Amino acid sequence: MNQQGPLADVLRQLIIDGDVAPGSRLSESALAERFDVSRNTLREAFRVLAEQGLVEHVPHRGVSVASPSIADVIDIYRARRIIECTALRQSEPEHPAVQRMREAVAAAEAAVAGVSRDDAAAWRTVGSANMAFHVALVDLADSPRLARTYRNVAAELRLAFLKIDDPRALHEPFVRKNRAVLDTFLSRGAEAGAAELERYLVQSERVVLGAFARMHLD
Repeated sequence: MNQQGPLADVLRQLIIDGDVAPGSRLSESALAERFDVSRNTLREAFRVLAEQGLVEHVPHRGVSVASPSIADVIDIYRARRIIECTALRQSEPEHPAVQRMREAVAAAEAAVAGVSRDDAAAWRTVGSANMAFHVALVDLADSPRLARTYRNVAAELRLAFLKIDDPRALHEPFVRKNRAVLDTFLSRGAEAGAAELERYLVQSERVVLGAFARMHLD
């Protein structure tokens, strides 16, 4: 069995779940032993993740988890607006992915209702539900290639989120905005839903860039 694809998937999930922080060095020996794979297999998985922008090779230091910059955030949101708004604008409310959008919004709302203000791990769970909404939204396009591209963008976005030390402020407002996008789409149609989504993404980008700017000032 070819282990390279699955290993890259496992490592990607570790990264976006926050098990390793942005900028952290990834030990070849430790990971090869942990997953019982050869160094060559591990290096090929690193190559795949590097192409996706999730790890970077640092000369004389090995491989580290990528640490998105302000320029990266701007580009990520540029890609999000093109992919997400186009997918929603060209979709129909009867598409099967709409049910997953409903479920993701409901899961995020339920998570918010039960989380304490300072529980960072629980707020990351809210963030995962928020992201599931957007993944389902892109699946409205019925394009496996577009879906793969978006999942890579979303993984880079999660790395940017992990750099921000206030996950509640990052995720809580957008639970309501996901609900607004969904309700607008279902009640007023795809064009209105896409316009609502465009406003949402502009505000989300401002929140993330503002948090990055404060980090650079501290």
